[in-house]
Amino acid sequence: MRQIVLDTETTGLEPSQGHRIIEIGCIELVNRRLTGNHFHHYLQPDREIDPKAVEIHGITNDFLVDKPRFAEIADALLEFIRGAELIIHNAPFDVGFLNHELRRLGERYDELLGYCTVLDTLDYARRLHPGQRNSLDALCRRYTIDYSHRELHGALLDAEILAHVYLAMTGGQVTLSLDGVREGSAAHAAVPQRLRADRPPLRIVRATAEEVAAHAQYLDMIANKSDGACVWTVPVPEGEGVP
Repeated sequence: MRQIVLDTETTGLEPSQGHRIIEIGCIELVNRRLTGNHFHHYLQPDREIDPKAVEIHGITNDFLVDKPRFAEIADALLEFIRGAELIIHNAPFDVGFLNHELRRLGERYDELLGYCTVLDTLDYARRLHPGQRNSLDALCRRYTIDYSHRELHGALLDAEILAHVYLAMTGGQVTLSLDGVREGSAAHAAVPQRLRADRPPLRIVRATAEEVAAHAQYLDMIANKSDGACVWTVPVPEGEGVP
């Protein structure tokens, strides 16, 4: 299964107002593993970037003067994502901008869903954690993913962080580290180890009389609060084993 985690940065919030993509970052996953392959470009938008947008991503018009335009990287982008499932946080935003850019290129290009499918991780997170904050930062905190090096938004960095968030949200992965820890080391740790035949016998530590009394007192408390429904105090019929 091939998935592409994608993020963009833009000159503003609304493509209908002529705003453009100025950075696009993609991270490849195959069978839920980071492959190391990525697609990343800064883009010349041929318009001014809103000051509020600069505060978010730190990208300026001066920085983009010598960068390619979307038309120059469109074919390479579409080839990179073709046939994959795109993983995007707040997908309507990025998909809207990508479709806007593709429409500007004329009838030669389909809209985005003509090349791939899309999974919106924001929608997924809202269904998984209803009533909670589900921004990328909030999800990093919830799944203990380190994002301390993220001072400003950036398409490639946010795509990498989102890849780890997505894997954690949908069943985990070999490692959640963003520091390049080798997956093989975690896999090696999971190999079962056989005990030596000549090992010394295991030490048996029995509960003291005080610990047994404290345990019985705790079970009585549970039984009282549950109207006698404490399963650890219910007698087991002979031959039926422990429930």
